Amino acid sequence: MFRIRTYNRIAPRGLQQFDPEHYSVSEDMADPHAYILRSHKLHDEPVPESLLAVARAGAGYNNIPVDALTHRGIVVFNTPGGNANAVKELVAAGLFLSSRDIFGGMSFVHSLRDEQDAAELSRRLEREKKRFAGTEVAGKTLGVIGLGAIGSMVANMALELGMRVLGYDPALSVEAAWRLSSRVERMEGLNALLGGADYLSLHVPANDKTRHLIDAEALGRMKRGAVLLNFAREEIVDTRALLAALDEGQLSRYVTDFPLPELFARQDTILLPHIGASTQEAEENCAVMAAQQLKDFLANGNIVNSVNFPQTRMARNGGYRITFCNDNVPRVLGAVLGVLADRDINVIDMVNKSQGDTAYNIIDMATEPDDSVIRDIRAADGVIRVRAL
Repeated sequence: MFRIRTYNRIAPRGLQQFDPEHYSVSEDMADPHAYILRSHKLHDEPVPESLLAVARAGAGYNNIPVDALTHRGIVVFNTPGGNANAVKELVAAGLFLSSRDIFGGMSFVHSLRDEQDAAELSRRLEREKKRFAGTEVAGKTLGVIGLGAIGSMVANMALELGMRVLGYDPALSVEAAWRLSSRVERMEGLNALLGGADYLSLHVPANDKTRHLIDAEALGRMKRGAVLLNFAREEIVDTRALLAALDEGQLSRYVTDFPLPELFARQDTILLPHIGASTQEAEENCAVMAAQQLKDFLANGNIVNSVNFPQTRMARNGGYRITFCNDNVPRVLGAVLGVLADRDINVIDMVNKSQGDTAYNIIDMATEPDDSVIRDIRAADGVIRVRAL
């Protein structure tokens, strides 16, 4: 029986994916084979020897020490796309809130709550409504940086709103390209996109390459008076450069799901409390995806949507299965196959994939490997972890 430890509140629909006959699930599980979590931070926590995988019910994973877990052969999963529609809808709200002074108008109406004369109230509303005039998004240009699960949905939505859409993603996958409307104009460089956008929406992960991607130089290339929407990660925007751009009028508005103290007193910012994925549907979708990915890995060794291991899948071909991960260097796979050949174990099927410094392998065999086979594979130079399934 596999043991799953939960952190945070995981949607019940996700936990229901674990058949109690084969999985034991608890928030205080001892010696777990896997974690399933949302925002809980693992960086300072000890890692049990039993741990095989961590599943994040969400797209971001900066709360997980990915590098340290990789060195121990622990697979980290996320759930890209599970919350994409929720974020897309909030971006739509951000577009409308930044183009029309909806919040200011609502606040003004509430300030008149003591007015008892309906006729006078109507006159005041008619007289003051020009203070809250705005512009329409139809006919404007939206630039989208990052065309993955969320970015492609935002781009397609903006087209339906009557906007022109420019997209930039140097690492666009084939799967993402299929989701993207042919009407989205793909830009070959970031600078061309920045100069053409009335609104700019960010949808890239936070990493060394994207930290301060939107800096003083990038902001300076944007149209004067443009609107920046950040529903990706705080670190992607250089805060000091952002404040200068707002002060100088280079940006007219900043809309973000990641508020900072420096932004609170400003009238040209719209700040939300990190609610991009906070819908019932998104939480359920992510929990179900995380649970299903964990189950397939624990039971079959298949890896889908891992952030640190290559996507590796192979249908069961009968017989017995082992999986192992190793340093991505020459002769490791040959050494493992040599161990099997020395024991006259016939390989039925196998798959070998690599990603960066790490490789992962699934091998189906006609003969059940005994403990000595697993021990010898584990002892091979470069092998990090072995499982018999």
